[in-house]
Amino acid sequence: MPIHIHQQGKFFHLTNQKISYIMQVLEDGSLGNLYFGKKVADRTDFSHLIESAYRPNTAYASQEDYSFSREHMRQEFPVYGTTDFRHPAISVLYENGSRVSAFQVKEHAVHSGKRKLAGLPSTYVESPEEATTLEITLEDSLAGVVVMLNYTLYEDRPVVTRSVRVRNDGQKNVKLERLLSMNLDLPDAEYELLQLSGAWGRERHPYFRRLIPGIQSVESARGSSSHYQNPFIALKRPDATEQTGEVLGFSFVYSGNFLAQVEVDTYNVARVSMGINPFGFGWLLEPGQTFQAPEVVMVHSGNGLNGMSQTFHSLYRQRLSRGTWRDKERPILINNWEATGMDFTEQQLLDFAETAYQDGVELFVLDDGWFGGRRNEQAGLGDWFVNRELLPEGIDGLAEKIEAIGLRFGLWFEPEMVNADSDLFRAHPDWIIHTPERPVSHGRHQYVLDFARSEVVDHIYTMISKILREAKISYVKWDMNRCITEAYSPSLPAERQGEVFHRYMLGVYDLYERLTSEFPEILFEFCASGGGRFDPGMIYYSPQGWTSDDTDAVERLKIQYGTSFVYPLSSMGAHVSAAPNEQLHRYTPLETRGNVSAFGSFGYELDLNKLTEQERAIVKEQIMFIKKYRKIIHSGTFYRLMSPFDGNYCAWMVVSEDKRTVLVGQYKILNEVNAPFRRLHLIGLDPSIEYVDISDGKGYYGDELMHIGLVTSDTSCGQVLDGRKPSCDFDSKIYIFEAK
Repeated sequence: MPIHIHQQGKFFHLTNQKISYIMQVLEDGSLGNLYFGKKVADRTDFSHLIESAYRPNTAYASQEDYSFSREHMRQEFPVYGTTDFRHPAISVLYENGSRVSAFQVKEHAVHSGKRKLAGLPSTYVESPEEATTLEITLEDSLAGVVVMLNYTLYEDRPVVTRSVRVRNDGQKNVKLERLLSMNLDLPDAEYELLQLSGAWGRERHPYFRRLIPGIQSVESARGSSSHYQNPFIALKRPDATEQTGEVLGFSFVYSGNFLAQVEVDTYNVARVSMGINPFGFGWLLEPGQTFQAPEVVMVHSGNGLNGMSQTFHSLYRQRLSRGTWRDKERPILINNWEATGMDFTEQQLLDFAETAYQDGVELFVLDDGWFGGRRNEQAGLGDWFVNRELLPEGIDGLAEKIEAIGLRFGLWFEPEMVNADSDLFRAHPDWIIHTPERPVSHGRHQYVLDFARSEVVDHIYTMISKILREAKISYVKWDMNRCITEAYSPSLPAERQGEVFHRYMLGVYDLYERLTSEFPEILFEFCASGGGRFDPGMIYYSPQGWTSDDTDAVERLKIQYGTSFVYPLSSMGAHVSAAPNEQLHRYTPLETRGNVSAFGSFGYELDLNKLTEQERAIVKEQIMFIKKYRKIIHSGTFYRLMSPFDGNYCAWMVVSEDKRTVLVGQYKILNEVNAPFRRLHLIGLDPSIEYVDISDGKGYYGDELMHIGLVTSDTSCGQVLDGRKPSCDFDSKIYIFEAK
């Protein structure tokens, strides 16, 4: 049994063949954490792991005991104000103005499988045998507040998922001011913190810093997980590398405001916390009401950062992503946005699609500009009905023509936003998020619809579902192009305004659930002005997302490299765009644009009619490659080999599940003169298999490629005298090896 309970519920040991998670009921009835890490043998008593001593200038819970202080205990669900001065997991405001709570273990239960979280995305199981869940109930008997801590241990993965549910069993209203989904007190702070940070166009760059006393945190208060920070952190031992050493990963399955924090006290204890950002949050619980917090996924790796990432990849690809498209090969698409913007005619779109079909593309996507009065970004958002002057036969007519060419048809929406110049806004000006009697900010001339109101969500659902029912639509790109300001909903009373951000996300999730359930055959792709909401919550509804608006191949090396720390290649929309690049005005070779985009969900963002015949031949080769290897790229084991943040080169690779096919991408930023010879050490191969390089037929055993290395020297090593193609800036190559 993976969950061992000893001494009538005093010790809890969650363990499989990879990891252990151990807790103990402390002497005051609260729950303490003893261990999270590599698997250890079970025993009936782990109390020797609890250490206590008298420390000056410390408050003690008991008049008789000068050794027990919560300040010096590693706790599972800490509160503030009763001898622990660190940040708590929960803060409850009671009607008398007090914020002091005392939660004691009341009962526990174990069940097979994993239950859904009401209204929220979460990981899942397909059979009860895949996981076991422990629920520990805590109670503050004076206040009548009950907390249910849920822990799910996957049978074959080094993963524990955690969530919290709070119920008001008392007779008075209480207000949750802070409720984090997990707390983990580690016995030391000898770690480096990894975070993924950036901005529009440079999302999810990795940053490392050594933990020091005090608080280190990343967060979002923008109403979305944001371009700026990702709801993920990892702690790695200082000597851990991509391949070796201990790493702990924490990922929040949520798309709104979040906090990920590590607090190090002066006794070298590191408290890891993650959950909904307390800033701007407050949730009123009337008697009998319950609040469900989102899920945190905790991963342990003894095989470095790659080991952590591979666990997240397989879990999120197989047990977070859902539906028809989870395991299907993703279609190669072409999007018209960078080619035409909103300035197009139906005939232009058909010509565009005809050329794409000839080159092997499988899906045509019509982006912004097809609806209402939308001929620029100042009008039309919210009016989800076709512009008949632009498309006389409607979306259904255009879709039929695209399908007749031989392509599937996709369509862009931005369901959460509205322009002031729209029929929707003129009819319902009060449906936007705004604070009464205050000016309303805009972003790109648009406002945020109040998805905390069910009637708003219902109206948007009615319009979009009508389009999807009437036309042959195979793909939907769901965009979101601004953050929430003036966070206030006129539909809620004053004491519930702290609920707006979370209720908004519940509305977004509700719309996603309704649309994906009614149209399971449609591939939904999430987007938020590029990568502004690239998080696990979105992957639950959409198996892939637009990784960034920045499509420059060199910048995408950094973005995709950083994104890969948590998210599988199948989730990363990666497209070849025109050169010079729209964002950086840089020219990169068409081959390199394809070689970078190959390690993602592949597509194009350019006008193929403007390419030369030679360039179109390259496009056809790229498409043939993707069709042959996309299943392996999306389902294989991914390894980061060389970081683009550390030097002039970047490299990564994918190994098929049976280890018989290997794809290696190597990228050079700037060319070199008379450069050294180079080798690249591969990882994850079968040492006894002979791998054949399909470009020249030469064979190499797996142990040679891993220990001696793959020779990757190019024509920059010396002077080209033999007619070979000279190397260049932004050069690249994909090596393909097949088992002999």
